[in-house]
Amino acid sequence: MKGLAAGIGVVFLSPILIAGTGMMLASSADAVQSSGSFSSCLSGIDSDKVAEQVTKILDGASGKDVHVEGLDLPAEQVPNAATIVAAGLSLDVPKKGQIIALATAMQESRLRNLNYGDRDSLGLFQQRPSQGWGNAEQIRDPTYASEQFYKHLLKVSGWQQMTVTQAAQAVQKSGLPDAYAQWENLATALQEAIARTFPGGGNDADQAKQPSTGTSGCAPSKDGSSFGRIPEGSVPKGYSIPKDADPKARKAIAWAMQQLGTHYQWGGSCTNSHGPDPMGRCDCSSLMQQAYAHAGVTLTRTTYTQVNEGKAVSPAQLEPGDLIFSRGSAARPEHVGMYMGGGLVIEAPRTTKPVRITPIKDWTILAARRVL
Repeated sequence: MKGLAAGIGVVFLSPILIAGTGMMLASSADAVQSSGSFSSCLSGIDSDKVAEQVTKILDGASGKDVHVEGLDLPAEQVPNAATIVAAGLSLDVPKKGQIIALATAMQESRLRNLNYGDRDSLGLFQQRPSQGWGNAEQIRDPTYASEQFYKHLLKVSGWQQMTVTQAAQAVQKSGLPDAYAQWENLATALQEAIARTFPGGGNDADQAKQPSTGTSGCAPSKDGSSFGRIPEGSVPKGYSIPKDADPKARKAIAWAMQQLGTHYQWGGSCTNSHGPDPMGRCDCSSLMQQAYAHAGVTLTRTTYTQVNEGKAVSPAQLEPGDLIFSRGSAARPEHVGMYMGGGLVIEAPRTTKPVRITPIKDWTILAARRVL
């Protein structure tokens, strides 16, 4: 890691305000639920192998031209950030998880490996020996601390659909739960800049072509990634509406799928999406409204009102037919789609785009509602 620190050039700039902290969280009961789904594979992780893999990644880095604005102590912060990213790669944690880890460390320690903190908190993530994170020497090891953070993150069911703030708070249980949001943009830029210095370039598509270097042995969750690239307006090969879905949800999904490939129209009624009148086409909320109308369920017209329909559900407990909301805030979301099961969502995305099916891994869910 010392070699990496010497080899990376970073622009020194004063701290800048990265983002506002006004992001709203869903309630902890609805948005954050721990699960044992990863317990068996995580319990088998060999920390020595993780450390070995991290060393290999760092030794193979070519980081000579990293320039990241917003770091006040780059000579110390960049090597620590590199270790966090390398640990994520060694555990097959996707890019979003690495960004969550970086944002957390920025908030907790400003990416410094501290030997002090609140009560017995230590290290990059201010983990506490008294809370079972390890002993003081272990926590002060950036590789160990990063591995422990990722282990706890992966146990949070549905973390990939949470905002960075929600996921970080699910792990840290901070007294300032909104504070992580301000570091998201910086963490994203830092992850991308550092990952590009690693073998494989840090590009998600490039990494997908290579054999996994990870040590976790965990099977991917049902996030839609197994379907691969989904051409717009098409049904991914192998998908069928789940037979155990609510009959009304099945009808709504089936009707929505009949609109695949039709062009988005803001304010469109979705009453004749295949017709010549653009205003008969669908926008995101009218697609939901009309799909459920054909199943005998009445919904209101806009995302702002649909987010209050039915009952709230956790992003980790979605069922086919549930409405999921993104963009904007949890109280006033700007986009809605329908969960189809199998890690897929049907949506009318935006102007110039057709009604399409997308993997849920591409969604940051601010709220979810069950309308049946």
